[in-house]
Amino acid sequence: MQLETISSISTPIGEGAIAIVRLSGIDAVEIADKLYRGKKKLKDVDSHTINYGHIIDPDTNETVEEVMVAVMRAPRTYTREDIVEINCHGGVHTINHILRLTLKHGAEMAEPGEFTKRAFLNGRIDLSQAEGIMDFIRSKTDEASKVANQQMQGRLKTYIETLRQEILEILAQVEVNIDYPEYDDVEEATTAFLLEEAVKIEEKIATLLKTSKEGRILREGLNTVIVGKPNVGKSSLLNYLIQDNRAIVTDIAGTTRDILEEYVNVNGIPLKLVDTAGIRETDDVVERIGVERSREALSNAELILYVIDYTKELSDEDKEILENLQGRKVIIIVNKLDLTQRLNVDELVPYGFNIVQTSITEGTGVDELEENIRDLFFSGGLNMSDSTYVSNNRHIHLLESAKQSIHDAVEAAKLDIPVDMIQIDLVKTWQLLGEVIGQDVSEELIDQLFAKFCLGK
Repeated sequence: MQLETISSISTPIGEGAIAIVRLSGIDAVEIADKLYRGKKKLKDVDSHTINYGHIIDPDTNETVEEVMVAVMRAPRTYTREDIVEINCHGGVHTINHILRLTLKHGAEMAEPGEFTKRAFLNGRIDLSQAEGIMDFIRSKTDEASKVANQQMQGRLKTYIETLRQEILEILAQVEVNIDYPEYDDVEEATTAFLLEEAVKIEEKIATLLKTSKEGRILREGLNTVIVGKPNVGKSSLLNYLIQDNRAIVTDIAGTTRDILEEYVNVNGIPLKLVDTAGIRETDDVVERIGVERSREALSNAELILYVIDYTKELSDEDKEILENLQGRKVIIIVNKLDLTQRLNVDELVPYGFNIVQTSITEGTGVDELEENIRDLFFSGGLNMSDSTYVSNNRHIHLLESAKQSIHDAVEAAKLDIPVDMIQIDLVKTWQLLGEVIGQDVSEELIDQLFAKFCLGK
């Protein structure tokens, strides 16, 4: 079925140096030619060229804009369809005027993510690569963009396709053994072969899943909460890390009444940083609500930065909270190192958490804090060149299901379950791996995934 030619603005709306209207489809060049005036008709220019001219309103013959128009013919394009990109000045009125003209003269308005969806439907990319494109756009650090870029380039696709091929070869060999037996104990030999090969597949899926924790953190950010008693420097720490006066800082206890959230890049790790109200008993109704929200944020945190005042003795309330944080990822930040000491730091050691001493106002100890955060979650370091990282929750869920399915096959082989029963789990594993890269997925799922994209992509 021939798809309609689509059109959309592919650059952010607002004032800028340039803006781009993109068309894709069999009639893209023809529609653009109705609006374009230059030395040549666009249908006569070479593919993958950019051409100077003007956009004219055909109904009034008035010049709308001076433009550069790129023409790219199928199949060597992003969507594997003819693509035209109209580059104009970045004014809101002008870009919308050009878009309206393309729609008036034959194009349909593109849905969110429809250009990438067509790249998938036309076989240029698989589903994991399409999701990698979205992750690349949304990446917040160099490492996150590298993981997404690997997925865009097909590293995960290649890994998955190799695994699926290995499973097919196992199934084929089993069929050969059963159909053309050369010895009496064919069932026993086939089961032994299945067990050996299924264990290898399970190990490879497990290796891939080992990267999922780091990959998810790089993709989504680490849910990090800054907590402590009032006026210990929580908001100062937030402001220092984001290099902005986002939080109000005063000497008055209880200034922060609500939760503030910011993303910050710490040594390549995106932190979803939450500054909370100081945890203490209070009669102030509004502050008490803030304290309750702080406790809730604390319970959901993946990393807790617990700030303690260097100028005050460790309180019973601090001790109780630190005791309740056992088993969590916690870094204790002893702040106000530039002032007179009253805290016995040795009292913190038995809790077993990393301790960093800082003076946020002077910037002392923050580098050590950043190194501690990285070591706590990436102690082995990141090997972008050799490892295939999994970061997408959909992929992780499918891989975990595939790992369970192949594990069932392994256990069945150990119990000498009939070979045809073991094959069922192998086929299921093969199918689940296929769903990662878009094999046999429902149209509804595809629509949901691409609806998360921005318009024009």
